[in-house]
Amino acid sequence: MSNMRLGFSLGSLLSVKEILDCTKVLDNYSVDSIWIPETWGMDCCSILSQISNIAKKPNLGSSIINIYSRSPALVAMSSVTLDILSNGRFVLGLGTSSKAIVEDWHGSEFSNPLGRMREYVDVLRLAMSGKKVSYDGKFFHLKNFGLLIKPSRTRIPIYLAAINQKMVDLTWEIADGVIFYLRPLPELKTTIAKMQSKKKIDVTCQLITCISHDSEKAINRAKQTIAFYVSVGAIYREFLASHGFKKETMAIFEEYGKNGLKNNHVFVTDEMVNSLAVCGTPDDVRQKIRQFVNAGIDLPILQFNPVGTVNESFDLLVKTLAGDMK
Repeated sequence: MSNMRLGFSLGSLLSVKEILDCTKVLDNYSVDSIWIPETWGMDCCSILSQISNIAKKPNLGSSIINIYSRSPALVAMSSVTLDILSNGRFVLGLGTSSKAIVEDWHGSEFSNPLGRMREYVDVLRLAMSGKKVSYDGKFFHLKNFGLLIKPSRTRIPIYLAAINQKMVDLTWEIADGVIFYLRPLPELKTTIAKMQSKKKIDVTCQLITCISHDSEKAINRAKQTIAFYVSVGAIYREFLASHGFKKETMAIFEEYGKNGLKNNHVFVTDEMVNSLAVCGTPDDVRQKIRQFVNAGIDLPILQFNPVGTVNESFDLLVKTLAGDMK
């Protein structure tokens, strides 16, 4: 597994300072990429801009910017700015997010995700190439929009977060890469083989990652994260239910309805954890990553979930994988 590509997602469970501290640690290794999520914590563009000053080599990805809270013109501006600041290392990760986030928090209507995504990427590609854009689509209408700054390269890679098959199909049609999340290993393997046989794109998958010398603690942490996404994310709940985990997702969601997130992770089975996450002792973690790579993932993106203190937990993760990041 030496010299494999490895990405790290430093997210919502960390403070801004902790993210920057972890970035300093990663700067000592050959890391493929660092990804910053965006939901209701920090805005990822500010953080990525700061990170670009600390880590000078890895690619820097947004994971993910949703296509409802910002206009494509604004995302084109942010992307080109970040690409200039990082000397051409920015990767734009886009997704549709969810109805709850888009409607309850941003006050937009969550409609036509596929059609909107297709046009959004169209507009972005035109704008980020430095051309003047006049565009008359079903969702977006732009007149004479042109960037005042000169892009450092004419094509910034666009990766799409995809869950359901229609979005997966669209991703392989229009994007440079895909960002998968919470897909059972056997399903992942089948889907990747099927899609990559049509056309090769960069296949990434964010993997819930928990490491500890005490494997019980790490597994428990991973179960809590899985329970959280099953509880609040209808799209993940439905996807997992239709791919072998119907009983489990129902139990997790029912308990969530009764008592919230306090104990509903006890309904996450070991089978679910093994199929969805990278967790356990250092040896377990190395072995699990290899399983996901063998399933066809070009770039595992480790979504770091600290077990114990952030610094110690992150150091353990990085030291465990140091041999693969020479």
